[in-house]
Amino acid sequence: MASRRYNLIFEKRALKDLNKFEKQIKERIWNKLQECKENPFRFLEPLIEIEGFKLRVVNYRVIIDIDKEIKIFMID
Repeated sequence: MASRRYNLIFEKRALKDLNKFEKQIKERIWNKLQECKENPFRFLEPLIEIEGFKLRVVNYRVIIDIDKEIKIFMID
């Protein structure tokens, strides 16, 4: 049985921050997040000091909390 894809949920502040970037950077971040929906742990690195993960895109880091049971990752 194939595993279900993860869903993305953006915190209001994260969405506001994302919209501040130039179009090309926003697209790169968005495309990488879409890739993560299938197999997030291929791209994500655990954070050291706090619970959660980071996704590196260009010179930026996206901070992500994951709920494995309901297949959601929150973009903080």
